[in-house]
Amino acid sequence: MQNAIVGTNCTIDEGVTLGYEYDPESEPAKLGDDVTLRAGATIYTDVTLNDGVQTGHDVLVREQTEIGAGTVIGTKTVIDGYTDIGEHVSLQTGVYVPSETTIEDEVFVGPNAVLTNDPYPVRQDTDLEGPTVKKSATIGANATVNPGVTVGKRAFIASGAVVTEDVPPNTLAVGVPAEFKPLPEKLQGKNDLR
Repeated sequence: MQNAIVGTNCTIDEGVTLGYEYDPESEPAKLGDDVTLRAGATIYTDVTLNDGVQTGHDVLVREQTEIGAGTVIGTKTVIDGYTDIGEHVSLQTGVYVPSETTIEDEVFVGPNAVLTNDPYPVRQDTDLEGPTVKKSATIGANATVNPGVTVGKRAFIASGAVVTEDVPPNTLAVGVPAEFKPLPEKLQGKNDLR
């Protein structure tokens, strides 16, 4: 594995592509200790997976991405590179994370949620800007978060919501397009992963 630096006590299943070279000048992929990569995962060069990161099957993590300690990346999740993901994040099955996205610590992203980064697809000279998801936010299953949107600390995006503007901290976003409501008491303090 000349394109990867692997820490101690890592589990790498057969069928993993570790250190996929997208550029001959790229740096090796770096795995911390106790990292688990399941079959079908593809990890590019210039990726850092810190201690205790775990992937499901068929995960893709592209270049210039750093993923914090204790993060779980669900089966068939795609992280399209140039992205920072914090510690103790949970990305469930089938999540899409585009380039130029920031996800802070202790965020939960439900199955098949889609984050986007292109305000004008099929673009011409458009700057890409992925969402920023602040600490301890929750994004429900099948939700969509539009380019450049900031999801505030401890905000909660309901399943299926389409978020087109910034979500204030400690707020519930629900509907299409999402409307903001006070965070119900039963959700306050419940979306902390630790």
